[in-house]
Amino acid sequence: MSDLSQTISSTLVAYYDMIRKRVHELVDSLPEDKIWRRPYHYGNSVGNLLLHLTGNLNYYIGAQIAKTGYVRQRDREFSDSGKPKEELLRNFDQAVDMVIKTIKKQSGDDWTASYVAEREPESKDRFTVLFRCASHAYHHVGQIIYLQKELTRTGAHGSE
Repeated sequence: MSDLSQTISSTLVAYYDMIRKRVHELVDSLPEDKIWRRPYHYGNSVGNLLLHLTGNLNYYIGAQIAKTGYVRQRDREFSDSGKPKEELLRNFDQAVDMVIKTIKKQSGDDWTASYVAEREPESKDRFTVLFRCASHAYHHVGQIIYLQKELTRTGAHGSE
């Protein structure tokens, strides 16, 4: 593997691993009964964000690059509720594991291989989609930070 390819791979692996660790820090501290609460009428619950992150990684990287056969049901990522926190985190961890494994398999030529997926007109190659998915994930980590703070405030309420 070339130096640049190795740098890309190791940087992306470290970034996805950091995202996983941060998600666990935030979600592990939440009581089970707050995972599906929506403290803001216009927003998502932590549970829905975990479903969304898991679905996003499994589709854009799993189905499209790793060829896992994953079939995404994106609307359900925002409407489902009730799965236990442990299951949500386990599924998220499996998605991140798959992403890291996929990254490590990329050769220098693979990074620039053509990429096409629904709802992703900007990503023309594998590097771009892996980078965009990492950015997307960290965007939602920011939302989870605010949700976690709101949900752990004394007297915090929210719709379920």
